[in-house]
Amino acid sequence: MFYRFKKEYAYLTIPMILIMGMVIAWPLIQTFMMSFTDADLLGIKGSTFTGLKNFVGAFSNRGFVNALKVSGTFAVVVVSAEVLLGTAAALLVNEPLKGSRIVRVFLILPWAVPTIVNAIMWRLIYNPEYGALNSLLYQLGIISKYESWLGNGNIALWAIMFADVWKNFSLVSLIVVSSLQSLPDVQIEAAKIDGANAPQRFFFITMPHIIPAIQIALVLRIIEAVKVFDIIYVMTKGGPANKTRSGSIFVYQEAFTNSRIGAGSAYAIIMVAFIMILILAYMKILSRQKR
Repeated sequence: MFYRFKKEYAYLTIPMILIMGMVIAWPLIQTFMMSFTDADLLGIKGSTFTGLKNFVGAFSNRGFVNALKVSGTFAVVVVSAEVLLGTAAALLVNEPLKGSRIVRVFLILPWAVPTIVNAIMWRLIYNPEYGALNSLLYQLGIISKYESWLGNGNIALWAIMFADVWKNFSLVSLIVVSSLQSLPDVQIEAAKIDGANAPQRFFFITMPHIIPAIQIALVLRIIEAVKVFDIIYVMTKGGPANKTRSGSIFVYQEAFTNSRIGAGSAYAIIMVAFIMILILAYMKILSRQKR
C-alpha cells in the first residue's frame, strides 16, 4: 500500500518535470549547443559548427575579460559586504531589546523595493546637479564642488555597489535571523555558566549554528551578483567608458545588439562556470569556519 502511494505520488510530479524541462532545461541545452556555432540573431546566414572557437576567443576578447572583471569585483565586494552587514544586523535585531520588532519591519523595506525603482532612486540621489548626496556632502563641507558620481569611471562602480548593498543586505539579515530564532537558549545559558565570554559564545555556538543559513544566502546572492544587469543598466548602461559594464550586459550587447548569438551563448556559459567557482570558493571558506 505504501509503495503504491509513493508510486502514485511520483506521477504527480510529471507535469512539474515537463514544465521545468521546457522552461529551464531546453533553453540551457539550446544555449550550450549554440555556443559551438557562429549563429546570428536573425538566422539569415544559418549557423556553422565552430568547435571551441567562441570559448577560446572569449579570453582574447578584451571587452569580455574586462566585463568579467567588473562582474567579479561587483560580486566579491557586494556579497562580502552584504553578508557582514546582514549578519551584524541580524545579531542586533535578534537581541531582546525594546523596539527590536519594529526594527525588523523596517529592515525588510529596502529588500522589498523593486530593483528598477531602487536603481532610479539612487540615480537621482547621485545626480550631479540636484542630487541629495552632493547637497548633503557640500553643506557638511566634505566636498568643495558637486561630483558626478556616476560619470566618474573611478567612482561609478563603487556607487552602484553601495546602492546594491543597501537594498540586499536585509535579505541576508532575514535569512540569518530565521536561523538565530532556532538556536536553543539553553546552549547560550550553559556557556555563560561555564564562563564563556561573548566572543567565545559567538564563535563556538552562534557562528556554527548560522553557517548553513549564511551558505544559503551566499548562493542566492552570488548568483544574482555575478549576473547583475538591471541595476547597472538603469544607472549607467555600462558607462562611463565601459567601466561598469558587467558580464551580463556584455552578453546582451554581443547577442542582441551585435547579433552574435553563438558567441553570446559561449560567454553566457563561461559566466555560469564563473558563478560556480565563486560559490565553491565561498562555501569552502565557510566550511573551514564551521570546523
